[in-house]
Amino acid sequence: MRVQSLTLVAASAALLAPTTLPVVPVSHRPHPEPAAHGESGTAAGLLARTRHCAQISHGRYRSDAGVRATIPVCALPGAVYWKADLDIDCDGRPTRRCNRRTDPQFSPAAAYAQSDGRRLDAEHLPYIVLPAPSRVWDHRDHGLRGGSVAAVVYRGRVRYAVVGDTGPRDVIGEASYAAARRLGIPADPRGGGVRSGVTYIVFENSRVDRIEDHAEAVRQGERLVRRLVGASARVR
Repeated sequence: MRVQSLTLVAASAALLAPTTLPVVPVSHRPHPEPAAHGESGTAAGLLARTRHCAQISHGRYRSDAGVRATIPVCALPGAVYWKADLDIDCDGRPTRRCNRRTDPQFSPAAAYAQSDGRRLDAEHLPYIVLPAPSRVWDHRDHGLRGGSVAAVVYRGRVRYAVVGDTGPRDVIGEASYAAARRLGIPADPRGGGVRSGVTYIVFENSRVDRIEDHAEAVRQGERLVRRLVGASARVR
């Protein structure tokens, strides 16, 4: 989890003061990975479902350490959701993009492991991060665990992921390098991610048997999304 100190937050605010943004060379701009077949989903239907929050958390979360807690966890039929930023998680198996050199906060361990016991591959496996259980909210009460299926919505795109890690108890809004890439979000663990606009929907009591099986996460995710959006249409 990208946990910022108060000093870093203040420094970041100072850096944002100029009105002219730096130009990023074309060669350094992130190139989003192409979506897998059938993975686009229906962003409009999901955003309509998450327009109003029925809060289930006993309080709110911070998007980063040192900022005000403003993010609730909300209920849907058979799912929970929140709207937050997206920080880049590179923890797990060291790879070309995710290692101690590319990510100063890199950790070789994640909360969950592959079915064969190996560490997760954040560079290639789309996964999201849940806050550790606390008095604010305990995801275990809603049947959420490693391998639970999630749909992540950003700028008209829907991409599917699994729950792959847990983070600080008071911070929410993080996903793996691979998840960011599939959403078209800059994935550099040093300075990537986005500050807002990401909707995370996690389906209760869902699970991919082999957490590393992304194709199965997509199949389950598409089915669960159709059910969720279809239920909304029937209510209207």
